[in-house]
Amino acid sequence: MASVRLEGLSKQYGTFGAVRDVSLDVRNGEFLTLLGPSGSGKTTTLMMIAGFVTPSSGRILVDGRDVTDEPPHRRNIGMVYQSYALFPHLTVFKNVAFPLEVRKCPRPEIRDRAIEALEIVKLADLGDRYPAQLSGGQQQRVALARAIVFRPPLLLMDEPLGALDRKLREHMQIELMKIQSRLGITVVYVTHDQEEALVMSNRVAVMADGVLQQVGSPEELYQRPANRFVADFVGETNIIDGQVVVAGSTVSALVAPGIEVHARSNRPWAKGDDVCIVLRPECIRTGAAAQGCDNRLEGIVERVIYIGDVSRFMVTLPSGQTLVVKIQNGGEARAANVGERITLGWTAESSWLVAKSQADPTPPLQTV
Repeated sequence: MASVRLEGLSKQYGTFGAVRDVSLDVRNGEFLTLLGPSGSGKTTTLMMIAGFVTPSSGRILVDGRDVTDEPPHRRNIGMVYQSYALFPHLTVFKNVAFPLEVRKCPRPEIRDRAIEALEIVKLADLGDRYPAQLSGGQQQRVALARAIVFRPPLLLMDEPLGALDRKLREHMQIELMKIQSRLGITVVYVTHDQEEALVMSNRVAVMADGVLQQVGSPEELYQRPANRFVADFVGETNIIDGQVVVAGSTVSALVAPGIEVHARSNRPWAKGDDVCIVLRPECIRTGAAAQGCDNRLEGIVERVIYIGDVSRFMVTLPSGQTLVVKIQNGGEARAANVGERITLGWTAESSWLVAKSQADPTPPLQTV
């Protein structure tokens, strides 16, 4: 296992800041995911850790050793790419053995460790095949075996499941978690898939425009986002703009003329502050279940989307805003029809407040 520390890491391409002043600690044996949309700087950050991109400023430390200026082959870091980057002219066994051959390990050791790595990824019987003879999932496993065969303390993974279909991707998520747990290896993983990040990670670091937005457990990011971007990007959410009219342990915010909503106070707010009320779709109750809730609004059902285990309702409020409501399928889900007026309700505890201005984010709960 290895720890990683990024200190004020930046990468400048001319006047464009791809990564800006990122400081982050990755703990021994942790599975940490860099999550963000395209162009957020997550892959550039990963490539700087690997040594393939030179930082413009800042430092990279692995187990306390400054590797900022060291070439990739001296960092002893495993890497799995989205494209797998397998050698098409080599068998599966020789692909996996290649890192050991480069390190001039003894032949018996190469054979034993390559077989062991293939057994870990459950491909021991396919060593004589070539990459073109394998499925996408099998190729991904070969790439993983090649990355772990020399037993690196740190493994970097750049969207390795992006080319797989949904069912196989979900299966491989669980397999990767099992392998990481078995080996006790530290993993830094890059993805733009929010669900993937929430499922696999001990902690998630959310990036946007080259800046680290928030670091925390999946639960912290989902339930207590630091700012509007994190709230909107991580999971499905409703965001209602409002202005604080009553501040205290419970905050009341005016969201439309004559309409106030109540939310728990998560920081010192003042009357007149512009805020966003973050409300997850599954927290909203409808009909009789909405009675007794701290917040109640009426709206018109504009659309009902059936998704198997749940139904998603698009409900338009008198203010013109549309809220998404997610309900487990059952009697309640079948009761509402398009065009029907229904009552929505949610508790103050279900709401989370963030500053409306992205320049004034709610302080992250997790210190980076």
